[in-house]
Amino acid sequence: MPSYDVVERDWDIKVNANECNMNMPPLVAERVMSRLSCVAFNRYPNEEYDLLREQIARNFKLQKENILIGSGSSEIIEKLFYCFGGSPAHKIVYPQPSFSMYTIYAKAAEATGVPVDLSPVDYSLDIEKFVRTVNDEKASLAVICNPNNPTGNGYTLDQIEYIAKNISCPFLVDEAYIEFYGQTATGLLKKYPHLIIARTFSKAYGLASCRVGYMLASREIVAMIDKSYMPYHMNVLSLVTADICYQMRQEFIPHIQIMISERKRMQEELKKLPGVTVYPSETNFILVHYAEAQKLNELFESKGIGVRHFGDAPGLKDCLRISMGRREENDTWYNYFKAFTEGRA
Repeated sequence: MPSYDVVERDWDIKVNANECNMNMPPLVAERVMSRLSCVAFNRYPNEEYDLLREQIARNFKLQKENILIGSGSSEIIEKLFYCFGGSPAHKIVYPQPSFSMYTIYAKAAEATGVPVDLSPVDYSLDIEKFVRTVNDEKASLAVICNPNNPTGNGYTLDQIEYIAKNISCPFLVDEAYIEFYGQTATGLLKKYPHLIIARTFSKAYGLASCRVGYMLASREIVAMIDKSYMPYHMNVLSLVTADICYQMRQEFIPHIQIMISERKRMQEELKKLPGVTVYPSETNFILVHYAEAQKLNELFESKGIGVRHFGDAPGLKDCLRISMGRREENDTWYNYFKAFTEGRA
């Protein structure tokens, strides 16, 4: 089994995990702390779980029975792989490169993972090839990350609907970074009952430490996936925090706009550097290809800067993924990057 390395150094600048480098807005933090002061710590979670489900359901004009809460969208995806996997006869189709945990979850579920390679030129997905693979393999689950991690590119709603229309198995759209993109597939849920959407509070809402995600799907799918969870699988502290943040999600818009603005700024700056290929991104990170990526990463590490270096990962050789930090953080790592490409570091 491959492992997902989460061991971290105490980086001076940490731009390796697609986190939000800004903490909670002060007004939201005040409300969260006030609500937490009223928590009955001696009781198991009770109405907090349904309160968050109901709030999310209202926003999407759904019922709470269409919503499932999990410990980050990653746990939800894991449970989907378990429930639709279970034996090598069950095929799960997903693009490659994409979220590295898809391969690990498929193995853990004892299912057969079937990756569909993205274009080596621009990481685009041949939608017809993807659909053909799903149908030819008689897949039990198809998965798309939109926008895609770690490549950053997004798929249009027309492309998502084309897939949904032409396959019959359950179809998961992983929208972990959708707040930076905007082209959500939630409007297709009622039209395609086999469509499933997973989202997280970890990215745009900066709640990576709380581990909260949610799934939108038909009642039947939600009821089935819910059976794979233990009782009381979500803690009250995370549920209360997520509930307040979702109520006050307008307060996070400036943070989202800053990250998008910094992404656009840094994309243009990186394009000026010799030998650097910058891939289009609709997320809060940028993927670049650079022949000296390993040596550059060593320089970053020596300066206390953490970026994601993919080594020889399939389709990602000599690539670095850099999350958007605060402006001064981005200026710092960029200056080292620029100096290295110019032979000054």
